[in-house]
Amino acid sequence: MTAKATVTPLPRSRIAAFDPGLPATERQAHLVAILPPALQDLLARGRTERRPRFGEDGFDGMIELWTPPDGVTAAQAAQARQALEEFSATVLAPVDGDHLLGRVLTLLSHFPAKGLTAEVERMMALDWAEDLGEYPAWTVDAAARLWRRTRKWRPSIAEMRALCEEICAPERALADRLQALAAAAPRPDMRPGNMRPGTLRAMTSGALRRMG
Repeated sequence: MTAKATVTPLPRSRIAAFDPGLPATERQAHLVAILPPALQDLLARGRTERRPRFGEDGFDGMIELWTPPDGVTAAQAAQARQALEEFSATVLAPVDGDHLLGRVLTLLSHFPAKGLTAEVERMMALDWAEDLGEYPAWTVDAAARLWRRTRKWRPSIAEMRALCEEICAPERALADRLQALAAAAPRPDMRPGNMRPGTLRAMTSGALRRMG
């Protein structure tokens, strides 16, 4: 029988001290600092590769691909999964619907549109809430504040999504790296010898269906 790895949750008090008003590099450094030392070491030893990205209109900038170092253990992967769950439930938790709708309505009120009825404005705000609902509240607030202070025209949803993506990019990049670490070693209960009969076959056929 394989011993179950003990995973210590991240200190919520230190996660709560996360300050979205700090520069991006400092925010990311704060989150890395509360991780277990083993994860900090793995993140530091990972390999980063820059590759061009191409969209429908051709070259669309460079992207960074991060690869975990060799030798990630099952216990370390479990730590990464735990950390990712903690971050997803706190720093990267999607914004509350009421907060988002209020923020959108307030932002749009600074740039009134002529000829729109109150009902159309409300429906537009619901579209905004749907399209921005994946981002954390602090990201939406920061994007609205930045637009208010630097733009003279009414924003589009696409423009606000781009701002939100840019603002929370460091936190999402860290989450992606934790996900890569979590997938770098199999979970003890998902190893072939520990699976129930038929589980591996079902997983394989599911993967083949997704590839087809």
